[in-house]
Amino acid sequence: MPPSVAAAGQPSRSASAIVADTTRGYHILRIDGYSLTKAIPTGESLKSQAFTVGRHRWFIRYYPNGFTSDVSKYVSLFLVRDGAGEAVKAQYQIRFADEVKKTTSLALREVASSESRIGCGCKKFVKRKVLEKSKHLKDDSFSVRCDIVVFNEFRAEEEEAPGQAPMLCSRWAPRHLAAHRCVLAIRSPVFSAELFGTMKEGDTAGVVCIDDMEAQVFKALLHFVYTDSLPKGNKQEEEAEEDVMSQHLLVAADRYNLERLKLKCEEKLCRYINIGTVGTILTLAEQHHCHGLKKACFGFLSSPANLKAATATDGFNHLSKSCPSVLKELLAMPRT
Repeated sequence: MPPSVAAAGQPSRSASAIVADTTRGYHILRIDGYSLTKAIPTGESLKSQAFTVGRHRWFIRYYPNGFTSDVSKYVSLFLVRDGAGEAVKAQYQIRFADEVKKTTSLALREVASSESRIGCGCKKFVKRKVLEKSKHLKDDSFSVRCDIVVFNEFRAEEEEAPGQAPMLCSRWAPRHLAAHRCVLAIRSPVFSAELFGTMKEGDTAGVVCIDDMEAQVFKALLHFVYTDSLPKGNKQEEEAEEDVMSQHLLVAADRYNLERLKLKCEEKLCRYINIGTVGTILTLAEQHHCHGLKKACFGFLSSPANLKAATATDGFNHLSKSCPSVLKELLAMPRT
């Protein structure tokens, strides 16, 4: 066989990857004289020294009596970008400094707005009563650590061998689904940890098992990861099942830190609040920290007639058992 014919029968093999160039850093803030800071009114804060991560300056705001009146029993902590400027893509995590271990992967959350003066953080970082009884408070002092990952740019890199997309499997799915590691890792810090970090799940064959969601939810999540949109079904399916799918997707979005997907699910669920669903949706909102969705449920239940009818449903019975504190908030809420 002529050499030219042999060569023509062999496909050229090469591979490259789109790699996210990131800068990581952290800042430790120590609160000395905690008991004295309790005199600061709700909504007022103390500010850490500014620090730099990824060419951007940041600081932490500490609200000893909560960011707003509805969380006045909590300590609130917010990460704030110092000064305006070009948009920044970043993720963060705030936790007690004594909980940090070198082998622990970060459960980072998206910085919602790069130009926000309020910043992003934890309105309910910890209840003051819990803090005061905990091991974290020693000699009237405690420390928190804020980890930040700033995404600088994306670059192309050549890989040594043509790699395959990892196979994702669910025990609910009849077959494996293929997805690209880089796409999953960039969109979700949890996937990044599971695919590349110390939390890696699966085996050397590149199979990652996702056992905590059903097949249709799994497919919808991957559809969003690749397209930044939710899959479209027929109108009959949308009317009958979209609310249930949105509930499952919201749980999955929270599990994998997909904040945009979580917000889209919240928006959808707000349209499905009624007597029969409000108990279940309010439970989800409370358990997964969906403040806008919770507010919408409270607005619906501010009507005495709606509240009376909703309390007779199974969903509301589940709410009372799972989130008893929400019932106290409802009873204290003014009626329309």
